[in-house]
Amino acid sequence: MKILSIQSAVAYGHVGNSAAVFPLQRIGVEVLPVYTVNFSNHTGYGAWRGPMIDPREVGEVITGIEEREVFPQIDAVLSGYQGGEGIGDVIIDAVKRVKAANPRAVYACDPVMGNAKSGCFVAPAIPDLLRDRVVPVADIITPNQFELGYLTNTSPDTLESTLASVDAARAMGPSTVLVTSVERPDREEGTIEMMAVDDRGAWLVATPHLPMKANGSGDVTAALFTAHYVSTGDAKLALERTVSSVFDLLQRTLESGERELQLIESQEFYASPRLQFTAHKVR
Repeated sequence: MKILSIQSAVAYGHVGNSAAVFPLQRIGVEVLPVYTVNFSNHTGYGAWRGPMIDPREVGEVITGIEEREVFPQIDAVLSGYQGGEGIGDVIIDAVKRVKAANPRAVYACDPVMGNAKSGCFVAPAIPDLLRDRVVPVADIITPNQFELGYLTNTSPDTLESTLASVDAARAMGPSTVLVTSVERPDREEGTIEMMAVDDRGAWLVATPHLPMKANGSGDVTAALFTAHYVSTGDAKLALERTVSSVFDLLQRTLESGERELQLIESQEFYASPRLQFTAHKVR
C-alpha cells in the first residue's frame, strides 16, 4: 500500500506527518510524506521556529512525485491540519490528479479545527474551507465530535444525535466517517468512545478515558484507521485495530510522564495490535 500524506512536520515531538508516518511504515505502508510546515515543535508550546511552506512549493513537491509516475500506485491521499487557506486548493488538486491516475484511490481528510474544551484553534477561514470545499471531495473523514458538529451545523451529544450528524456528514460526500471522540452522557463512567460508520453500518467502541492531552494522537488515529480500512474494507476491524494501538500508545505515554507521544517506544502496538476492545454494531 502507498499513501500520499500531506501534513505538517516538526523536528521535536510527534504531530502531523511526524506522528503519522512511522506508525504507517511500521504496519508495512509505503508513505510519501509532503510537508506543509517545517516547525521546530508543535504550536501548543506557544513558541516555535521554522517556516510555513508556501502552497505553491507544496504543489511543486507533489508535481515532482507525479513526474516519477507514482500516482497510479497511490492507494490513498491523507491530509490533516491545514495551516493556511491556500493549502486546501493544493490538496484538492492532488486528490483529483491521483484519482485520475488510479480511480480506486481514496482521500482521507482529518478536518482539524479544534475541540469542545478549546474551541476552534485554526485560522478563521479554515473551518468554512473544510466544510464547503475539502470535506465534499473526501471519501473518509475523521472528525472529533466537536468538529463533526461544526461541519454539519448540528450539536451531537447523544448516540442518536451523533448518528444523525454522521448521516449529515455522509450526505456531504464522504462515505466513511470515523468520529474519534464520542462523549455522551449515558456512556459508562470513566470511558470514552469512538465510532466508525460506512455503508454497511455503524460501530461503537469504548475504552477507559485516560487523564491526559496528547498532541498528535488524532494524527496517529486518522493514519492508522485509513490504512486499516483501505486494506480490509472492514470498518469494524479497522476501528478495533486503531483503538487498540492508540490506547496502548497513550497509556505508555501517560506512564512515561513525558508530554510528547512515546511514538517509537510503542511501535509493537501498531505492528501487533492486542485487539483488547470489541466494537459493537449500533445501527
